[in-house]
Amino acid sequence: MNKAYQVLIADDEPIIREGIRDAVDWEALGMEVAAEAEDGEEALELALSRPIDIMLVDMNMPFLDGIGLMKRMKEERPECRFVIITGHDEFAYAQEAIRLGVKDYILKPVNADHLIRVLGSVRDELNDRQIQESYLKKASEQIEKNIPLLRERFCLEWMHGLLDEEEALEQLEFLGLPPSKPTQVGIARWPEITAPQPLMKESDRQLYLFAMENIISELIHPAPCVLFRDHTGWIGICLWGKTDVEIAADAEQSIQKYLKLTVNVHMEFVSEGAGAVAAAYEACRDGVFKDAQLSPLVRRARQLIQEQYAVRELTLESFAQALQVSPVYLSRTLKKELGTSFITLMTQTRIQKAIQLLNSTDLSILDIAERVGYDSQHYFSTAFKKVMGVSPNRYRKGATVQEE
Repeated sequence: MNKAYQVLIADDEPIIREGIRDAVDWEALGMEVAAEAEDGEEALELALSRPIDIMLVDMNMPFLDGIGLMKRMKEERPECRFVIITGHDEFAYAQEAIRLGVKDYILKPVNADHLIRVLGSVRDELNDRQIQESYLKKASEQIEKNIPLLRERFCLEWMHGLLDEEEALEQLEFLGLPPSKPTQVGIARWPEITAPQPLMKESDRQLYLFAMENIISELIHPAPCVLFRDHTGWIGICLWGKTDVEIAADAEQSIQKYLKLTVNVHMEFVSEGAGAVAAAYEACRDGVFKDAQLSPLVRRARQLIQEQYAVRELTLESFAQALQVSPVYLSRTLKKELGTSFITLMTQTRIQKAIQLLNSTDLSILDIAERVGYDSQHYFSTAFKKVMGVSPNRYRKGATVQEE
């Protein structure tokens, strides 16, 4: 059973208050008289100290008149409903009362039937409001419950160019995401998902996909991100802000280590301009397709570099030995498939790792140099400037590519 609506009667004449109280079957209306007041200030104090739903207000009360009382109540309790009871049939009062949302304007002496009809109308209005609020609450709870799914669908549509920039940016706040374009987007491709003859049951494949998403999420945390499933079954990645890891390489390495799965992960930075998000995602699709064409040797070589970049003595010969191929064959294969040499690939990886440390730690340049596999700070700074255009110190201070 719904709780009875709480009514406050405010009139400076006790006989009027008593007459109103006795003229109405409050229980039948689903109401009860919670308080009475003989002046406007007392009425305001009482109304603010308890949950009053309806106020019967005399216009001419001492200390604070009916209009003043209702103005204060509209500020403090805008959901409260008013019925004016007065002996003054003044149009100016009625106009002001209407602006304050008064339900009706009743003249003294009060006609009981008229008052009951007005109160019944107020009750119906309050009932409708309760039903509306109930529906809105349920809708809000349902939306909140489905926010993760809504984020995934939103990102999927944005990545595929189905939302224009303005429309997408408007939805970000509603979805609890940063109010700007993502800094990076990416794709994690597991070949098993699109294999014509899958090697495992669908339930097992879904478990592995879920585990892959968890690994990627942990690598990205605490940067805001959304992971979603592309229609191909690939995992899409939408990332805001910076992370302490090279996501693509670290994700491939971690998934291989913990799940024993070979996946291709490709990330792209999102540039400025309309359509940049969809363009970056399309570049990711191209990137994973190109990665899929790489030979097992090259994929293993890239992974091994991610694992051993900090080893100072690492050479083409020792690296080729670890891969059980000849140095000449490894060098030729890297050049053919990646268009780069072993030394360049190693240098790029070390500089990427150094950038992560420069962005996320207060380590000295010497410490960073040693952590990414360089014998000296000078050699590291030279290699860093060759790749980035500025020295490590200037990069840390926010310098862009320019002459020093």
